[in-house]
This record gives sequence, structure tokens and C-alpha cells, in this order.
Amino acid sequence: MSWDFFVPVCVGDLVKTGGINQYVVQDVVSPKQLASHLNSFKAALRSQGPVCILEHFDTGYSVLQHSNTVDLSVKEDTLELLIQVVSGLAVSLPSFLQSTSVLAANRKEQLNAVKMSVFLLCKLTETLESDSYRQNIVTTVGKGGKKGKAGEGLLQWDSERESVLQALVQLLQLDIRSLWSLSLVEEEFVSCVTCCCYKLLENPTISHVKSKPTRDGIIHLLGVLIKKYNHLLGASVKVIQLLQHFEQLSSVFAQAVSVWSTEYGVRAIIGEVIREIGQKSSEELAREGSGVKSFASFLSELSGLVPELMIPNISVLITHLEGESHNMRVAVCEVLGEILVRVLCGDGLDESGKADRDRFFDTLQEHLHDTHSHVRARVLQVYTRIVNSKALPLCRYSEVMELAVGRLMDKSVNVVKSAIQLLAAFIAHNPYSCKLSSADLKKPLEKETAKLKMMKERQEGEKPVAVIKASELWAAMEPELLVTVRAELEPTSETEKQQQEGVETGMVEEKEAEDDRATAVQIAQLLRVNKYRNAVRLCIRAHSCFPESELFSALSTLTPESLMDTLALLFKGSDEDTPELSQNLPPTPQKEKEAEKEGEDSELKKQEMLVQYLRDTETFALLVERAISIINTMLYLKTTSVVLEAVQFCVTVCEFSVADSLSGVRKMLPLVWSADAAIKDAVVQAYRRLYLNPQGDTTRVKAQTLVDSLSELMVDASLGTIQCLEEIVQEFFGSGSTLQSTVVQVLWERFTGKRETSGLYRRAAVLLLGMAARTEREVVLSNLDTLCSVALGEKVTEDFLLARDTVITICSITDHVRQSKGAPFRLPQDHQLFTCLTQAIADGVVMEDPHWQSFMEQAVRLLYFLAESPDQLCSRLLQRSARLLSDQIAEGGEVNKDAGQLQGGSQDSDEPMGEQVNCVCLAQLLALCGCVAFWQVSHLERSVSTELRRRRGEKEEREEKEKGPSNKTKQAANESAVEEELGLIGASAEDTEAELIRKICETELLAEENLLSAFLPLLVKVCSSPGRYSHPQLTTAACLALSQYMMISPSVCEDHIRLLFTVLERSTLPVVRANAIIALGDLTVRFPNILEPWTQNLYARLSDEVPSVRQTAVTVLTQLVLKDVLKVKGQVSEVAVLLIDPQPHITSLALNFFNELATKDNAIYNLLPDIISRLSDPDRGMSAEDFNTIMKQLFSYITKERQTESLVEKLCQRFRTAKTERQWCDLAVSLSLLSMCERGLKRLQECWECYSDKLTEPGVYQPLLSITAKLRRGAKPQLKAQVDEFEKRLTAVHTRGLENVESPEMEEESQKGGESSEKTVLHTPLPTRGRNRSKRGQAKPSVSSHGDDNFATPQKSRKSKKPVITFSSDEEEDEEDAVMAESETPKVTTPIARTSRRARLRH
Repeated sequence: MSWDFFVPVCVGDLVKTGGINQYVVQDVVSPKQLASHLNSFKAALRSQGPVCILEHFDTGYSVLQHSNTVDLSVKEDTLELLIQVVSGLAVSLPSFLQSTSVLAANRKEQLNAVKMSVFLLCKLTETLESDSYRQNIVTTVGKGGKKGKAGEGLLQWDSERESVLQALVQLLQLDIRSLWSLSLVEEEFVSCVTCCCYKLLENPTISHVKSKPTRDGIIHLLGVLIKKYNHLLGASVKVIQLLQHFEQLSSVFAQAVSVWSTEYGVRAIIGEVIREIGQKSSEELAREGSGVKSFASFLSELSGLVPELMIPNISVLITHLEGESHNMRVAVCEVLGEILVRVLCGDGLDESGKADRDRFFDTLQEHLHDTHSHVRARVLQVYTRIVNSKALPLCRYSEVMELAVGRLMDKSVNVVKSAIQLLAAFIAHNPYSCKLSSADLKKPLEKETAKLKMMKERQEGEKPVAVIKASELWAAMEPELLVTVRAELEPTSETEKQQQEGVETGMVEEKEAEDDRATAVQIAQLLRVNKYRNAVRLCIRAHSCFPESELFSALSTLTPESLMDTLALLFKGSDEDTPELSQNLPPTPQKEKEAEKEGEDSELKKQEMLVQYLRDTETFALLVERAISIINTMLYLKTTSVVLEAVQFCVTVCEFSVADSLSGVRKMLPLVWSADAAIKDAVVQAYRRLYLNPQGDTTRVKAQTLVDSLSELMVDASLGTIQCLEEIVQEFFGSGSTLQSTVVQVLWERFTGKRETSGLYRRAAVLLLGMAARTEREVVLSNLDTLCSVALGEKVTEDFLLARDTVITICSITDHVRQSKGAPFRLPQDHQLFTCLTQAIADGVVMEDPHWQSFMEQAVRLLYFLAESPDQLCSRLLQRSARLLSDQIAEGGEVNKDAGQLQGGSQDSDEPMGEQVNCVCLAQLLALCGCVAFWQVSHLERSVSTELRRRRGEKEEREEKEKGPSNKTKQAANESAVEEELGLIGASAEDTEAELIRKICETELLAEENLLSAFLPLLVKVCSSPGRYSHPQLTTAACLALSQYMMISPSVCEDHIRLLFTVLERSTLPVVRANAIIALGDLTVRFPNILEPWTQNLYARLSDEVPSVRQTAVTVLTQLVLKDVLKVKGQVSEVAVLLIDPQPHITSLALNFFNELATKDNAIYNLLPDIISRLSDPDRGMSAEDFNTIMKQLFSYITKERQTESLVEKLCQRFRTAKTERQWCDLAVSLSLLSMCERGLKRLQECWECYSDKLTEPGVYQPLLSITAKLRRGAKPQLKAQVDEFEKRLTAVHTRGLENVESPEMEEESQKGGESSEKTVLHTPLPTRGRNRSKRGQAKPSVSSHGDDNFATPQKSRKSKKPVITFSSDEEEDEEDAVMAESETPKVTTPIARTSRRARLRH
């Protein structure tokens, strides 16, 4: 073969004349002839094998040239042939490459075959990929219709791609580099394959699950090219380029780089890619299309796959934490998080690893305060993963948790959600005891801290003893001992030898019974007391006695050196590095002291660790309590996602039994009424998870656990909490749970006392039965006798609370609660239930039980809900109760009479012994009367009226059925007229029924023959004579009963309205005033025309000195105003004052009032001028700080530009009528609080004359100057110029005014100059309208004005006289006059027209 195939850069280059021995395409086959040439190609492939490509290359090249015109089948056939060629080469080449004797011509032939086949296959693959992408776009954009044959063929391209990649991988995995000269593979060949791979990666669906085989094939093919064909740098550059343009490739390339670095061992690819990303500047990343999101996603996913390989390159990425791209900061923080979770965790880290870990944690903590909310949120999420993985060091728990608690106040919703999730993770994986509160931990901490202090003081108190080491002593005695040793080893006379032997014999005999260890101790002791000679002789003798002892083994050759070594070993002991020998030595006093000291040190360390643990636990408990209190307040935010996270957090803390966790669970209970379905479902699921899915082995155990949980929740729960819990329990009983029957059985056992339980849990059981009865009435209805005998029988007076809750449970079966239609469900009067109730109520009247009244109210309510003719029952009840009280009075009078007779003649017989009544009993009787009166009215207007309508409806239905078919046909002909007539007839009937009820209330309820009328004079007497009837309970009951009587009819209300307002103003009991406010609110709804003139008196209670009264007043007025019962007037300024109330709950109520009022169109905007006038009144004496706080909140509701513009003008005009400097300042501050816009600035400039003469005051100048600063932010150049001009004007007038005050000469000079602005400052002209208004204000001063310095709010031409209220003293003789005089009663000025019943029905 004389030619070489060179892979061209462009496909068209192959038809051009090339260099020497370069292959050139000779014959480009036309599309019509391609089919026959392909058949020849197939035949040659079968006969010659893959080498046939050398002869048929032109056929494949022709397909490429005519790819836009040839049929898809031709391209598919060509592709199949090329795959077979490449696969055939992959099979035949291994044996060829292993052959040692290969001719150059054969090598060139194989090389050309490889190049040609790979080139054609890659280019054809690119062509088919482009066609497939183009076809997908057409299919997606087109509307409907079936795909043609071309579309069906391209559908198979996904599987064909896998075959192509598999063939290329098989071929390139071989060591085909030897086919090239010097094994240098040409760059064009590698680029041909890689370009095909990157072309396939550009497919938008490459990251989908269905493309996984293709994706894996590409990754492995590129891995082979990187490892064997020197594509490392090219791949790293291409990865960066593709990431910039294709965001979907971030996960693909993360997986690819991970595979290349692990499976193919090319770790350098990670460093190259990260270095490329790290070198991107902030300016470059800030440009659009820079691929910053792709880079960030790539880094995050890569760190999740190979975190350990990211550590060497992390320094390159850290620089992006200081850059402007928040996406890159997020990515780097996530990389750090992955490294901390999977690499730098555990206790086995070396010092370098610990240093890196601490540095990474410090970096993450810094970015918890990042300027971008997305970064803060993601860092919190990273910490959540770290905590869940238990990779956070214990020493950082408190620090990170405190930062998380601080993030709860973040402005970003996502940050708050992430902070809540992190705190939940802390609680779920904490190493401390969450069940203990900080209060429980305080005493143990103090105790252990005191113990630690004592241990430290005791240790410091012991004087340190100078300890000389044995080695130091040995060094000191060694010279003298050496002399003694040498002297002992020298030969001596016979006499000395005999003496020496005798001494040694005696010494050894003394120690014969002892072992070598005892001998060693004796030698050491002799050395310590300087008896060197005896020690040496004993040592020499010991070797002969204990030849096998390791202590004396060195003396087998007796020399001075061996003897000194043995003595040194025996004396120094453990100081030498001979642990085996030192173990055999006895403990010296020095060692004993050291051991004792070590024991004390270890105890001290244990105590320090215990104290530190308790401190950390207390800190953790405090942070948890703080987090719970903050998150509990988030349960009622407007952001749904935050509320859902808060609910989940409450569930978490409750599941881990965290102290005070029940507060959040109870607080979220009212959310079951939320209008947001997601929140409601979340709360229901939370309670189902906490309480309705109990754990247990048997159904019985599960039922008991469920009942225990619900009972615990109901203990000490408020009425609102119980009402909310009803929704949860009803859902449980309506869900068809298998536990229902067992739960009901357990509840009955608890209620009846079959199982011993406390009174609280018995009450909880009966209430839960009532909740169940709302779903299934028979639960209670079939057991009425049991309820009566257990709770309402003979022992009812022992526990009125249980009786009350039993009555509430029975109420659940009534029509009023169940809202059922059809015939009313009522029981006969002689039913055992009513007998028990009336007896219990009557007996309780003459008892002083504090819980009787709450029982009585529920019992009377049940009588009217469930009994036939309840008015007769209650009439007999009142008679019986009054008779019992009379009997008690009579018995008391007889006792007093007997006592008077016993006293003899000392008593004055002229003074009669009056009968005395128990005030508590009388109060209870009056409360019963008021309750009966109230429910009698309710019974008439609800039950009787409903029954009348029902009967009328049934009558009309019967009449309709009785009509013949002919009448129906006639009705069909005149349908519209008949419908209108029927509507009028229905409305007329409704009015007739309503008038009947109204007449009964007006004439019959308080008629002389009705028992209710007998108690009304007594009520009036008690309420109007507080001096005589001063008992608190009696006064409270009488006032409440009187207000209930006033609900009966307008005439009763008009007769006693002055008395009730007198009580409201005059009573010294806060509870009476609070009750009166509530009652007057109800009366305002029922009789608005009567109560309208007294509105000012209701608002006056907002400034009551008792917080509970203020709270009641703002609650009642909020309901009246928001329901449009009361007209919103200037008195709302009294509600605004409550925004700075010292009581937080009152402040929140006032804030809620204005939040709801702001939803009404222009309500706050219309009220603001009057509110400012009233709050600026000098007589009020409000501080500037309080005024600013109130106004800041109110002006936050002004968001419309037109409202702002109008308010600017109104406030500027008020400068003319303001008389004091303080009023000027308040107006200026109000202007500065507006969200000023360009039109507002224009209006402010137009009103220049109104306030320019006040600019000399700093309190006016500074707020107006702050307006210019706000307007300058983000303003356009034109507006900025206007703002600058206005600011210069303000400053000039302010400064010039000050100079004029200091130097009159300058004033004269400026006047001569004729400056118009100076004239404006000195003489502000008043328009005619302003002067007239001012004169009218002087002629008709307001009630609160006391001079010319007052803030005079422009008044309307028509003005009503303010009522002056006076009260008589309690000590006056005629106490019946302790009410407002007739002349003092406010007259109706603005009647409120009640909507007729007919109109309401039509709507």
C-alpha cells in the first residue's frame, strides 16, 4: 500500500488533491447509486473482513456528502456496516498487535483501516445526532398528529448510539498506538473521536434517566482517550466550555470527572478542571452566559462523589468566597460541607486534619451572615446535613445553635425555614438530655460547681513537697559507693575475711525465709541511710543465695562495674527504662505519694468534665427554650411555608420529649381552622402522628395510650383549645379506625370510675366522649342514664366541674351543635336528665361552690337546647331556687332572733332584727335569672323561629302536592311572575314570624305574670346602689344579669342604658367594667341605634388603668368596627395609643386591629389627620418618642402614591393652625414617615409657604431633610436634581433664620436686597380660607382647648355638644339617683338604619 490516510479537519478536504502518498476520494457516488454500492460493501465485508473499508471508503464518504438528501434507511445501513467494520477490527487487531514479525505494509494497512472506519463512523454518528435533534424539535413544536416514518426511524437512534459507543470503546481500549510511528497518535484522530463524544453530550436529554447507557458509554470512551491518548488537557478545557453553554451537563460532567479520577486513575483531571474554574474572575462570572450556575452545580455534585479528591484543590476555590457571585459562594460552602461530612469527621484525625476541619467550620460560620439570603439558607442546610451525619464537634454545638437561633429573625423566608430545620436536627441528634429544662439543670450545676471549687481549693491548699528523684540521689552517692565497692572486692587478711563472712552469714540468715524482692528492698533501704558497706556485702551474698533471680543475674561475673550496675538498678527502680524489672520492685513512699496525687488529679479531671457537660447541657437547654418560644410565634405568620416548618418543628420537639414542647403543640391547634388547606392538613397530620397513631402490642394498649395522650393535652386546656381539639378527634372517629370502639370503651371505663383515675382525667374522658358523639350520636345518646347517674346524680354537688363537662358532652347530641335539619330532636320534660339538672341547679343556688355558676350556665343552655317547653322547666326552676333561698333567709332570721333573745335586755328593743341574705347565694340566684332571660330570648329567635319556618315549609310542600297537573302547567306558562310573587310571599311570611317573636319579647317575657319580671327591680336596685351592695360577686352577677335582661327588648335597653354606662364608668371592680364592655358590645350589635350616641364612652375604656379592662375594650371594639357595627371615627386614636401599651398582648391586639382595618379601602388614610391632631394635642402630653412609634406603624399602611400626595398637602396645611413648636415637630415627623415619591415632593414644594417659617426649628428641619435623603436613593438624574435643589432651599432658610436671630444688621441688609424667600420666612401669608377656619376655631373652641397655644383641628360647620357626665356619691342619702341625669343622656344624632329582614333575605 503506497498511500496513507490522514484524518481531515473538514470532511470536504478529502476530495481535494493532497500531499505525496495522501489518500484522496476518487469517486463520490450519486444518491441513486448508493444502494448498489452498499450491497457491494456488504458482500466485501463478508468476504474480506473489516479491511474492505480500504476499498469501499468512497461509498461511506458519499453517504456523508449526500446526508441531507439520501433516505434514512441508507444512512442506517451504512451505520450498521461501519459498526461491523469497527467491531471486526477490535476482534482481529489483538492477534495482529501481539505478532512480533509485522511487515510495514501490513501495519500501514491496518492503521489506514482503523483511521478510515473510525472517521466515517464518528462523522456519520454526528450527522444522525443532528438529524435526531432537529426531528425532536419539530415533533415538540408541532401540534398533535402521528410521527412519520422518519420519526419512527429516529426513535431507534437511542439504541444505535449505544452500539456505536460500544464498538469505539472496544477498539480504542486495545493498544493500537503501536500502529503509529513511534506510538505517537496524531491529534486529528483523537479529536475526531472526542468531537463525536462532545456532540452527543450536547443533546438536551443526555442527563435524563433513559439516556444513562449512552451517557455511561461516552464517559468511558472519553476516559480511555484521556488515559491512553493524551486527552487530559483537551478534556479539561472542553468540560469548562460545555459547562458555560449547557447547564444540564453539570451533573453529567460531575459523574464523568469522578469516573475518570477513580476508575481510570486520572486524578489530575480534577485539579485541572477546578483550577480552570478557580481562575475565573468575579467580573467574568458576573457576565450573563458565564455558566456560573453550571459551575456551581458541577462543584456541588462533584464534591458529593469524590470529596476526598477535592481537598488538595480547595485552596483554589476558597477565593470565590470573597467574590460577588453568590452561586459560587454557595457551591464552595457545599463543597466544604461534603468534605466535613465524609472526610474530616470522626476522632481519628491527625493534627493537620483537625486544623483543616476547624478552618472549614470557621469559614461556614462566617457565611451564616452572608449578604445574600440564598447563601445563608444553603449554609444552614449544609449544617443540617452535618448535624444529621453527627459530624459536628461537640465543642461547636452551642456556638452554631446560637447562630441558628439568631437566623430565626432573618428577613428571608428561606433562611428562616432552613434555620428551623437545623434546630430540629439539633434536637433530634443532640448529645444532651433534652427532657430536662434549664431550671432543672440549674441546681445540679450549682452543686457540682461548688464541689469542683472545693476540690481545687483543697489541692491548692496542700503544700508542695520537694521530691528528689532516685536518679539524683544515685548521682550524689555514686563516687563514695564506688570506693566502697572497690574496697570490698580487694583481697583482705584472713581475720577480716572471717569477720566479713560472719556478718554476711548473719545478715543472710535473717533474710533466709524471704525472697529476692525483699532482699532488693533491704539493699535499697541500706543505700538510702548511707550504709554502703552493708548494702554491697548483702548484694554480693544475695547473688549466691538467689542465682536464678533476674535482679542479681549481672553478678555472675563479679566486677566493680557489674556490682555498681546491680546496685543502681535496685536503687533507682522505675526511673530506669526497664519496666519488666521495675514491676518486681516494691513501692517506695515517693511512688505512693505520686499514685495518690494521680488519683486526685483524675478525680479532678472527671469533676471538671462533669461540670463542663452540665454547663453545655444548660446552655443547650436555654437555646432550645429560646428557639421554641420564637418558633411558636411563627405559627401564625402569613407565609405558609414558614408555618409548615414551624408545625414540623413542634412535632419534632414533642416526639423527643423536649421540656416545654407541649406549649407549641397546643398553640398550633387553632390552625385546624386555617383557610389554607396545606396548613390545616399539616396540623391534622401532626396531631395524628403525635396522638392518633399510638404504639402498642395490642389494640387495648394502643387505645389506652391514645386516650392518655389526648387526656394529657386536655388537662388545663382553655375552651378554645378544646374546641380546636374537637376537629381532630372528630376526624379520628370519622376515619373508620379499628381503634374507635376500644377507645370509646376505655373512655367510659375512666368516666364511670371502673379504672382508678384522677378527676382531671375523668373530665377529659367525658369531653372526649362528647367529641366522639358529634360524629356518632349514639355514643352518648344510648348512655344518657349512665351520664346522669354518675355525674348528675346524688354526688353532683361534690364535683360541679365534672357535672359541667358532662352537660357539655350531652349538648353534642342536640340539633344546635350538630346543625341537623328536619324535625327537632328534643326530650320530654319528665326525662331523668332534666330532673337531675334542675335539682342540681336549685340545690347549688344555696351553696357557695365556685364552680356552680359555670355548671349552671351550661345546664340552662342544655335545657333550652334539648327539652320540650324549656320555658316551663326554667320557670319552675326559678321558683324552686327562690324558695330555697327564702328558706335559707328564714332559717338565718330565726337563728338571729334566738341569739338576740339570749343576749337579754342589753339590746335596744326599738331596733328590729332584719332578715339577712347570703350575698353569694343571692348573686347565684341573680346569675341564674340573667342566664334564663338570655337563653329564653335565644330560644325564641333561634329554635322557635326555625321551627316556624320549618312548619311553614312543610305546609307549602303539602299544598304543592295537592295541586293538580293543570295548575302546574299554568305555573310553567307564567314562571317569572309566579317566582317573584312567591318570593314576596316568603319574605312577608318571614317578616310576620320575626314580628311575632319581637312582640313576644317586648310584651310577654317581662309581663307581670312572668317570673322573670319579679327579679328586674332587684337587679336595678343592686346595680344602682354600689355603696349598699358592695359584695364583689353580688355586684358582678347583678350587672351581668341586668345586661342580659336588656337583650330582651329595646324598651328595656333604653330604660337601663344610662345605669349600665354609669356602672361602666364608676365601678371600682375591674371585672365588672370588663363584663359591662362585653355586654355593651352585644347590645350595640342588637340595638345599634340606641347605643350609637354612647360610642365615646366605650372608647374611653381604652385608657382604663387596669390592663384587663383595656384588653377587653380593644377586643370588643375591634369586633364592632371590623364588622361595621360602629362607624370608624376619630376616637380610633385611643386604639392607636395602645400600640405603645406596656402590656405586650394589648399591643398585639391593637396592631391586629389596624392590620385588619387596613384591609378596608382608605380607612386608615381617612383617619390619619384626625389621629395626628388628637395625639399632638398638648393636653394629652404624649412624648415625642411615643408619637413617632405610633405614627411609624400607621404610616406603614399608606402605600398608594395618590394617598401619599394627598396626605402631604393635608399635613402641610396643618402647619398653619399649629400653635406650638411640638406640634410643628410632630407634623414634620409625620411627613418624614411617608413613603415619599416624585409627586409627593412636588406637592411638598407647592406647600412651601405653609412650613417655611418653621424651618428655624431643628425638630422641623431635620425630619424634612431626611425626606431628601430617602428620595435621593435610586433616584433618576432629573429627580435627583430636584431633590438637591429642595435640600439647598431647606438648608438656606434654616441657616439664614439662625443668622438673623444672631445679627439684626444682616436681616436689614437681606431685606434691602429684596429677597422674596426672606419675606416668606418673616411673614407667612395666610389664605382667606385658612383665616376663616381659624376664626371659627376661636369662636367655637373645642372641649379640650384651654388657650391659643392648643392644636386647633379644623372643625366641621355642624358640631354636636359633647355630653358631660356626672355621678352621685355612694355616700349620698338617695342612692337610687346614682345614675346619669336625663339631661345628661346622649341623644341620637346619627340613626343607624337596620336592614330589613326582607332585604337580608333577598341578598
